[in-house]
Amino acid sequence: MVTNEEIVKYIHSIPPSPTVVQETLQFVRNGDLVKAAKCADGDPALKLYLRTLVNRPIYGFQNEVHDISQIFGILGISTAQQILYHYLITLLVPKEWKLFHLNNHAFYDLQASLGRKWEKILRYLNLLDHDTESAIALLPASIIVCDALFGSHKNEVEQLRSVKALDYNTILYRLSGRSLFDLCNHIAEKWEIPPAIGRIVHAASGLDEDLSEKEKTPAQWMHLLLFFELSQGVYIEAGLNEFIDFRIDFVQNIYESFMQVVEYDESNR
Repeated sequence: MVTNEEIVKYIHSIPPSPTVVQETLQFVRNGDLVKAAKCADGDPALKLYLRTLVNRPIYGFQNEVHDISQIFGILGISTAQQILYHYLITLLVPKEWKLFHLNNHAFYDLQASLGRKWEKILRYLNLLDHDTESAIALLPASIIVCDALFGSHKNEVEQLRSVKALDYNTILYRLSGRSLFDLCNHIAEKWEIPPAIGRIVHAASGLDEDLSEKEKTPAQWMHLLLFFELSQGVYIEAGLNEFIDFRIDFVQNIYESFMQVVEYDESNR
């Protein structure tokens, strides 16, 4: 089963944030989208990712957008920052998923859908700012970490889950004293992602105590958004609906409002 040694080894294996991404992020944070686009345009992998993600159906563009300057202009500062963090997370995506029945196409669709819905939620809550919007980009890292740590222990995990029906996050915490969300924070620290982003994602586990109202509100909505997305058929088939525990008591008071926002989003796609 997963050991602390394996966890430390995994954290150590995380590649540093590429210089071109850090430079592009700095231009974005400074509000200079022209220089950000020029910087991103010089990296073929980043340029391909931006074009691929932005032209997915979830973004709703009638014609494909190829020009990087145009992409940054359309996205704006907050969403551009979010998508650059999405790109960082893709650097951890495995060539072959071992635990979950996923492929990169499905994972990128998940990133895009979470990002678009999260933006609408934050606008509804009047909480839209650069870091809060970007926080959603770090959330799928927990899925990648889960697959990486449990993928080589698949048979053992399946036996354990068949007896106790535990989610992967609970199993990891009982084995190591660390949750998938703790490991997301390690990734954030290694990539020098602002601490505020890591705190929002960690609180979205629904397990953090003594949250202020300012912290609790985005955490509740992110928790519910994650489970709403993972309840879609393709992700149920992939096994993603079982990787962390859905805490209905944590989100019960916002459920009706959440569904109104999401249903409005779905009806306008």
